[in-house]
Amino acid sequence: MPAEVIMPALGMAQDTGRVLRWLHAEGDAVKKGEPLLEIETDKVTVEVESPADGKLASISAAEGEDVPVGHAVAVVVAAGETAASIPAPQAPSNKLLQGTKRRLASPKARRIARELGVDIESLRGSGPNGAVVAADVEGVERSPAASSVWRVMAERTQRAWQEVPHFYLRREVDATRLKSWRAAAPAKVSHTDLLVKVSAEALRRHPRVNNGDRVNVAIAVAIDDGLVAPVVHDADRLELAQIAERRAEIVSRARENKLRPEDVSGGTFTVSNLGMYGVDSFDAIVNAPQAAILAVGRIHDRVVPVDGQPAVRPVLELSISFDHRVVDGARGAEFLDTLVSLIEEPAGLVR
Repeated sequence: MPAEVIMPALGMAQDTGRVLRWLHAEGDAVKKGEPLLEIETDKVTVEVESPADGKLASISAAEGEDVPVGHAVAVVVAAGETAASIPAPQAPSNKLLQGTKRRLASPKARRIARELGVDIESLRGSGPNGAVVAADVEGVERSPAASSVWRVMAERTQRAWQEVPHFYLRREVDATRLKSWRAAAPAKVSHTDLLVKVSAEALRRHPRVNNGDRVNVAIAVAIDDGLVAPVVHDADRLELAQIAERRAEIVSRARENKLRPEDVSGGTFTVSNLGMYGVDSFDAIVNAPQAAILAVGRIHDRVVPVDGQPAVRPVLELSISFDHRVVDGARGAEFLDTLVSLIEEPAGLVR
């Protein structure tokens, strides 16, 4: 039986996804799990993989078109089947297509426009019949505001800031044991991995803050066009080495624009670490519908009192932003206290 390639839903409020680029043409042989196309949603640009082994057929959505969530954009036919013997995949409605008519442009021009963040619909084409060619795009100065990923990120952030009643709790943490923990771990383990591990355990103990049935910790990752938050799923069940491996994998995909739908779905809490940029502390905006986000600054030496005497210790400043509709001050404080205790004494992770 033919397998449909479906426009996925990555968020509850998502109605459509935009086809950015087909990675295969009709008639190409494809393998299950092989990327077929790139799409843009209200969250991020991701790759959609082939649902089966076979041949790609009946592509019904062109690059640049918006397609309703749940609609098929192509099918993958098995050996012995032909596209002519199966029904075409469900196409977007006429109303939708009327609003997505594209300017004529060469494939190279579209590729360069995507890379530079240029709106190709706004350009005057110098090619046949007014088509936009590569030279037309290359002559346009790149503007960060033109990036659709950045625009979507800005819109989501503004909406979260306006709709979510934030409150913040802050603590200064003795990072001595955290540094020792990392020093004893394999070289590939980062401070972010350790913080994901302790956050997952704290979330397991405080399910109200987790705001989900599973403990799925998202990690804020800066990319050229904005900010994305791929997810470490079931982080409370993973060993530290597994968290480090997953973090390296999703960060690499994010920076190569190769995230898959499942990489950005289901996050219940976010860790945002700016310590590597020399930031002491900051407050982050909650990534709705999550209930909280952890903002992490740099580890730096401070003179602090130890047993009544001044001593130099590595300290770490944490700030947690909460959605007050989900978490009250007392529950937030209890969660932060558990988190701090686990950072200052990781032996508490043993259960």
